Amino acid sequence: MASPPHVNKHLKPLFQLVVNNFLVLVVAPVTAIVFLRKAAQLGPEEILSRLHGLRQAHALLAVFLPLALATLYLMSRPRSVYLVDYACCRPNSNCRVSIGSSVENVRFSPYLDDGGVDFMTRMHERSGLGDQTYLHPSFHYIPPRCCLSDARDEAEQVIFAAVDDLFAKTGISPGAIDILVTNCSGFNPTPSLADIVVNKYKLRADIRSVHVSGMGCSAGVISLEVVRNLLQAAPRGARALMVSTEGTSIINYAGKNRGMLLPYALFRMGAAAVLLSTSKSMARFRLMHIVRTLTAAHDRAYLCISMKEDDEGETGAYLSKDLVPVAGEALKANIMAIGSLVLPRSEKLLFAISFIARKVMRSKIKLYVPDFRTAFQHFCIHSGGRAVIDAVQNSLRLSDRDVEASRMTLHRFGNTSSSSLWYELAYIEAKRRMKKGDRVWMIGFGSGFKCNSAVWQCMRPANNTIVGTPWADSLHMYPLNNISEEVG
Repeated sequence: MASPPHVNKHLKPLFQLVVNNFLVLVVAPVTAIVFLRKAAQLGPEEILSRLHGLRQAHALLAVFLPLALATLYLMSRPRSVYLVDYACCRPNSNCRVSIGSSVENVRFSPYLDDGGVDFMTRMHERSGLGDQTYLHPSFHYIPPRCCLSDARDEAEQVIFAAVDDLFAKTGISPGAIDILVTNCSGFNPTPSLADIVVNKYKLRADIRSVHVSGMGCSAGVISLEVVRNLLQAAPRGARALMVSTEGTSIINYAGKNRGMLLPYALFRMGAAAVLLSTSKSMARFRLMHIVRTLTAAHDRAYLCISMKEDDEGETGAYLSKDLVPVAGEALKANIMAIGSLVLPRSEKLLFAISFIARKVMRSKIKLYVPDFRTAFQHFCIHSGGRAVIDAVQNSLRLSDRDVEASRMTLHRFGNTSSSSLWYELAYIEAKRRMKKGDRVWMIGFGSGFKCNSAVWQCMRPANNTIVGTPWADSLHMYPLNNISEEVG
């Protein structure tokens, strides 16, 4: 989709400069000229005479009223929410699984016929995952040995590792946490994951805790919205801990349905812990916007990702062939909503012109695709798979560098569900690409079907060390240049 024909790419920078700075370049000079002409016509004596004629009440009102309105506006605005810091789990080395070992496990699986083995071998080889992703040791058995205790052990491993790192990085004590929000879709034990965190770190008895379940890979942004709302209702300076993870026990499927076999080639262990507050103290990012899109009213979208039983009664996570087109439709709706909040005036005007021209010319003109790189410096696209990343890149006309963090995260850690966005942000920061004032667009996809966005603005980049980050042992290997092929 190209720009409207009358917009020359060489003139576009000038067009953007004029439109985006219209008040400074046009309105302010015109107003100044009109004011100066009027002043010249009246003369100094007439101006002074009119100023002396003003009543004190009028002068006081002219000063007080704007101040009162400004104060009222500031008091009525919701409190800003800030990201203090975050940490991502890098599981133990005994959890590491290569593509070769995964393929070998598939070949010796007692559940698959030759066709299923060939299918899973192709999916592993084309998945975009590398040889250093992680699965719980229970998956290293043939066949996998998954039970409640193993799933609980996995959850505790990744959650505790991330939270421990976060407390160490920030120096915040567990007793200073006022709000706790956890999310995990497939594994929801009793007591809940939130209760497990409270028990482990002996959090306060008056803490507000919430667990979000069943929301898929986009649950991280949903949890972020829950945290924001709770923080804005809490006393000023309150602190919130958010933990995002997914239990890989959902991919343990003992059947032959190919749509239910595919998750085993994509999902891996991971978790992220995030500390947020309404205090600017120690803050590194400011939360600007959250936009959520839900398309569950449409059956095709509602059923494209689900937990279900196959024809033989075996339970597993099902990924439909409609997943990529459904994700594209949800993304389109989401960017229409977020575009009005973040795009500069020049991009909005170009889109409006192309839209009107398309209506007049009856579809003979392609709609202008706004350049979101004018609004964001960094993109964190959920690393759900190569095809999903490709679809977003093509839809938004992004460069390979724009989606580098997503592809490298998929290769290094696999699809870690709701925590993947934080691994991507960690990659960008580890590469020292983040600068003060930069904006980051996080895009999450999940069952339902959902497309959720969060926009951050950097207030203080990370320090110049990668020690303690999930990329500490592997950053030197990235980016790779041979993983851009689409899943076949």
